[in-house]
Amino acid sequence: MAEPATPPAVSPAVSPAVSPAPGSAAGPSVAALGRALSAEYAAVYAYGVVGGRTKGALLARATAGFDAHRARRDQLRTLITQRGGTPTEPGPSYGLPFEVRTPSDAVRLAVLVEQRVVTAYLELAADRDPALRRLAALAAQESATRAYGWQPEIGAFPGMPGRDTGPTQAGPPDTAQPDSTETGTAEPGPTETGTAQPEAGLPDATPSGS
Repeated sequence: MAEPATPPAVSPAVSPAVSPAPGSAAGPSVAALGRALSAEYAAVYAYGVVGGRTKGALLARATAGFDAHRARRDQLRTLITQRGGTPTEPGPSYGLPFEVRTPSDAVRLAVLVEQRVVTAYLELAADRDPALRRLAALAAQESATRAYGWQPEIGAFPGMPGRDTGPTQAGPPDTAQPDSTETGTAEPGPTETGTAQPEAGLPDATPSGS
């Protein structure tokens, strides 16, 4: 994960990471691709933070996630360009929802990121283009699988108790709220810091340096 990180998860209110090319008429598909791209920018950045707080098997998992989101990022940028849009560039830093100090914090961030990336692809999954629907479905499936890999737990359904499958490799995610903030920089590693955001809004994909 030597490449400068480029974002974690996504806030639903994020503006599309795409600008219409001069003289083009970028349609709703391009806008949906741009919103998915915003999520991937955030995910790449977040995994840079996760990689800086993990080692061993967890670091290997973080590296795989980083590479997967980077590949999706590049794919989305290409698709936007092919459809007449101009993908915007990521910001230098992105806000994190809580301070990431320990491997358990890193696991919690990775799970949160993947869950939000799934949500970010829902609009694209309803696109009229079957190829884009397939892309969105596969990307969401991959993120859901990675989220479960980080934290193999299934929540309770109505009338059906959840099953506790035990702690993850790094132990159960912390439940206490942090008492300070962290701001992220574009470099992955142990020194990222980002402005605190409400956890319900997840790592904000709006660049904090903008």
